Amino acid sequence: MRVDISSVDVWAVSIKDQPGSLAEKLDALAQAGIDLEFIISRRVHEKAGEGLVFVTPIKGARQIRAARKAGFEKTKSLQGIRVATGNKPGYGAELTMRLAGAGINLRGLSGAAIGNRAIFHIAFDSSDDARKAKHLLSRK
Repeated sequence: MRVDISSVDVWAVSIKDQPGSLAEKLDALAQAGIDLEFIISRRVHEKAGEGLVFVTPIKGARQIRAARKAGFEKTKSLQGIRVATGNKPGYGAELTMRLAGAGINLRGLSGAAIGNRAIFHIAFDSSDDARKAKHLLSRK
């Protein structure tokens, strides 16, 4: 099974935890022609009334300007990789077991399978861990 692994820049913005806040941010990116592959949004439990949005990819000067205008910034506190592969039962367990076996701690993981394809976005606390994970998962 073919596995494509790439580094990704993750962009984030804080939003108000109220109807329409997420839609407003995503619409600003859509109006700029940004074709997002990954979006995750959640409440910030430590701060009542706030939420966070993470997106990728943002590419090129025009998209970066539009993202920044909407309040997004490239995160400095997490490093991400994207793993694209075939949809194989148990691959998420296999992937996380390999990382755990190498002593690599995850900051977060999101994955989805659609049809015969699966994509995982994995976040790490350091670029060193992201690099190690990318190397490890690239090997058969």
